[in-house]
Amino acid sequence: ELVPPTVKGRFRGRPRLAVDNLGNTKVTASIAGSDHGDHLSYEVRPGNVQIEPGRAAFVETRLKPKQIIWFGAKEERPYTLAVRRSGVDPTEVEGTYVQRGFLPRWLATFFGIFLALAIAFVMIWIAYKPQVRTSATEQTEQAGVALAPSPSATPETLPSSAESAPVEQPQVQQPPATQEPEKDNGGGDGGDKGGGGGGGGESKKPKPPVRTAATAVKEVAARSEGRHICYRAYVADQGWQAPVCDGAEAGTVGKNLPIKALNIAVSGTKGVTGNGAHVVEAWLNGSKWESVPDQTDMYLGSTKEAVSPMEGFTLKTVEGTVCPNTHVKDKGWLKQGCTEPGDWRYFGSNMENDRLQLEAVRITV
Repeated sequence: ELVPPTVKGRFRGRPRLAVDNLGNTKVTASIAGSDHGDHLSYEVRPGNVQIEPGRAAFVETRLKPKQIIWFGAKEERPYTLAVRRSGVDPTEVEGTYVQRGFLPRWLATFFGIFLALAIAFVMIWIAYKPQVRTSATEQTEQAGVALAPSPSATPETLPSSAESAPVEQPQVQQPPATQEPEKDNGGGDGGDKGGGGGGGGESKKPKPPVRTAATAVKEVAARSEGRHICYRAYVADQGWQAPVCDGAEAGTVGKNLPIKALNIAVSGTKGVTGNGAHVVEAWLNGSKWESVPDQTDMYLGSTKEAVSPMEGFTLKTVEGTVCPNTHVKDKGWLKQGCTEPGDWRYFGSNMENDRLQLEAVRITV
């Protein structure tokens, strides 16, 4: 149940979702939000809840519109919060977020009228600008006459040409000094190097492109013919690791850090297909499988904090077989073998009994 079912705001809304456990066993569930048109973003805390029998849990939800309505009337944005449990269809609760405009419409009208009046005032001022006359020129001539030296001034009071020459000599020598770095001799090279070093310190280096599994498999395929597979893992609290290929280890062992998502790419198998299974949500995408051609990135799982870690995955190559080896918490390396040619198979923790997090993988084709 949503409390309240309708929230209003300009920048965000904060409804609460009450989840009751009317059964006799402990329930673990995850909450996710969605809406038609993707107008809202959702922040759910906590994303996963455990509810004892006969108890209820309250989940704080923050709704934030992706676009701000600066002017205009308010708009209603219906949304849905889905409560997912393993092996059970999601329970959906509908609500409405009423997004108000940041500024009222009358204020926009006021600004428009004010701007029009300001422009009209400026145009009138330019067209009828008054002419102002001044006698500053005559006063300047008088001041110049007053400052001129008298004819009776003695030679000691006036600077001679001999005395003024040393003062002007450094000014004549300055332009060549500023042009020395442009010469091609040794001193000029040193100046260029020094200037280059200073400029290099101020310039910013562009960020290197992200190295994905597809990047790695293209490099391997260019060096060696045959079938290849490259992959990388998104590890909790660490993020994306660097890609590895053809049986190398991705993920972590002995650190209790689960894998949240996998990035896989193949070469020489005419494509790969798969789906990711999660500890709480099981098949997060339902029956929708990911399928990509050779040397293209495929992503399984989810990097979102609200989604639980992966417990396993399915894989299939169009040609040949694929042989994953999975490391599961408290079970170690499972060594589950390979797929049949052109057929898929599940690899990872037992989805019916164990539901343990996936920690590392090694894959070959």
